[in-house]
Amino acid sequence: MDIDLPDVLAEVAAQFARYEKALVSNDVAVLDELFRDDSRTLRYGIGENLYGHSEIMAFRAARSPVGLMRRTAKTLITTYGRDSAVASTLFYRESSPGKVGRQMQTWVRFAEGWRIVAAHVSVIDEPPGQTT
Repeated sequence: MDIDLPDVLAEVAAQFARYEKALVSNDVAVLDELFRDDSRTLRYGIGENLYGHSEIMAFRAARSPVGLMRRTAKTLITTYGRDSAVASTLFYRESSPGKVGRQMQTWVRFAEGWRIVAAHVSVIDEPPGQTT
């Protein structure tokens, strides 16, 4: 299996950047598009477990658009073959000093393009001595 083919890595990185821009600007339409429209798509959030595209959409529609800005660090995208990838990043919010968020997404290429099929978001106390 080919890992990190440059063209595939560039495609996923572009979609990840698109996701990040949509997230901090609360572009719900793009966020809904980037999650696979399937009952098996899931998102484990900081305070919620969402099963299926409809639950993810409902969460996004109800979420407050306040305080979404964040800074990311140590983003790592790894592609496996031509049709799957994992994207991981740390994130920091000024409103949560001393905390670090962690986000992982599984991306799969479908006929309609790259889509997130699984995501996990969590926040922990920033480990001592961690550099970002």
